[in-house]
Amino acid sequence: MNMHQQQKSGTNPYVEFIDVGVTKLSQAGTSMVILDRISFTARQGEITGIIGASGSGKSTLIRLCNRLDDPSAGTIELNGQNITTIDPLLLRRKIAMVLQKPFMFHGTLLENLQRPFLFRKMAPPSAESPEIVRVLGLVQLPAEMLDRDARSLSGGEQQRVNLARALVNHPEVLLLDEPTSALDRPSTARLASTLNTICQSEHLAIIVVTHDLYLAEHIVNHLIYLEKGRIEEQGTCTQMLAMPQTTAFSNFLAQPEREETSSS
Repeated sequence: MNMHQQQKSGTNPYVEFIDVGVTKLSQAGTSMVILDRISFTARQGEITGIIGASGSGKSTLIRLCNRLDDPSAGTIELNGQNITTIDPLLLRRKIAMVLQKPFMFHGTLLENLQRPFLFRKMAPPSAESPEIVRVLGLVQLPAEMLDRDARSLSGGEQQRVNLARALVNHPEVLLLDEPTSALDRPSTARLASTLNTICQSEHLAIIVVTHDLYLAEHIVNHLIYLEKGRIEEQGTCTQMLAMPQTTAFSNFLAQPEREETSSS
């Protein structure tokens, strides 16, 4: 176990939602409940999966974790500390997010990995630096690609660059919003293997929003099913998929296609 892992060991649970709710006003001025009394724990060394139909509140939930949105009620804690007491810039280094659609800055793959350092007004690491070598190994990208134009990479390769860029600052929590939405099955399988490796080697708490049951089956430890902003069912992924306990979740699993065309 490296020093970074030692600093984070023994701090389980890591992210905790306590009776979290989100209420917003509609265009007509009426109150809409987006999330209702959400409570769960995402632990270090585990992957927590959030699944549900479009509009169930999944993306809203994950955006609360690093304060891209704030809840209307309840508390979110990072290792026992209310996240509203943490400076937002520091919080977003501790809780990194990988967005649904990979975004590449102009320039090479290396320049994309150097961006987080430039944002913090730090000297960017070189191609041979431990930081770059480490993240390339984690996401299984060869060093020979560092000089490639990042925007010329395939969708799967860009997703790996996105992931590497999120990991370069040693986050404590990793958030992924529909990471396989633009990937084919072989790329999804490679990403699943990568995420399992990263979770264990970095001892991260990973929270992933997905409608992809193939991905959930291969990476998720603790599964949460959202229905209209409420947790209808949660438990170990293997047990939930094998023996759903609610009619709502059974109906969701029975749908032949769960492809989503809008964010939720």
